[in-house]
Amino acid sequence: MASNKTTNLTPADCGIDEKAWALALPGLYFAIFLPALLLNLVVAWICLHLKTNSTFMVYLKHLVAADLLMTLTFPIRGASELPGASVGLKMFACRFSSVFFYLAMNMSVTVMGLISLDRYLKIVRSGGGLLCQNLLFSNLLAFFFWTALICSTTLPIIITSNQDPTNMTGEICIAMKTELGRSFHKAVVIFAEVIFWAVCILNVFCYTCIAKTVLESYQRSRGNNDKRKFKAKFRVFVILLVFISCYLPYHAIRIPYTRLQVERDSTCYKHSLKIGKDFALWISSLNVCMDPLIYFFLCRDFRDKFLEICDLKRFFPFAGKNSDACQSTDTSI
Repeated sequence: MASNKTTNLTPADCGIDEKAWALALPGLYFAIFLPALLLNLVVAWICLHLKTNSTFMVYLKHLVAADLLMTLTFPIRGASELPGASVGLKMFACRFSSVFFYLAMNMSVTVMGLISLDRYLKIVRSGGGLLCQNLLFSNLLAFFFWTALICSTTLPIIITSNQDPTNMTGEICIAMKTELGRSFHKAVVIFAEVIFWAVCILNVFCYTCIAKTVLESYQRSRGNNDKRKFKAKFRVFVILLVFISCYLPYHAIRIPYTRLQVERDSTCYKHSLKIGKDFALWISSLNVCMDPLIYFFLCRDFRDKFLEICDLKRFFPFAGKNSDACQSTDTSI
């Protein structure tokens, strides 16, 4: 009896206001949906009208596609979390909407790694090699990662989430999975963690080398023109800022939560972790609103077009100055 009391607790037993959180979480997704959709539609429209003249632009367009895909999952994700949401809606969210949400997030992480490597090769290695010079190779590489993620995570999860959760206990998403699906769920989470931490290490390495190269270059000559170039080069660190602020909280909490998620017992620690995971996941979704900062600060063509559409050029005197990551011949930034 004592065991049941300690392993099958409700959020109320843990001092958690489940009703308040059940309303707050959907509200967070609904709150960012329209701004994110409008912003990413504008971004997508601009990218369609920009020439793909550099590897950075190739990766930028794939990042836009991932952001738009993630944005489109927000309404279903929010609606399925509402109190009183139908079982059918929750099942659809578990089997399809959430799966594509995670596909977009993993692809976004991967593309950010490719962008960081591209910047490293062009700034530190002065032109790099095949990866940062060949547009066809860069496109094929991006499409390879799309295909690999879809085949290794998205499709298997959809296929193994085919059980009726009506008479099951615990989370609906886990209840929909077969025993093989539960094991595969753990494997997919570990796989996603490996991707994230590998990209995180790659980013830290690339930007450490970039910072060292930029500072050494600046110290050799400190004219006014060099100061402008110095500031332009350091804008590349906006990628690292967006990456860490959006994704690090979620991936720090994901592994311990997943270990408890597949268990049928309910504990206060598990409930607390779930709330923390849900909020950290929402922070990750803010990536779709922050990625345009990357496009704005690192791509002059995008910046000029965006300011032209919004009629904001008079507020950004640096627009149109300095070469940047969009230029295929540029080796600085």
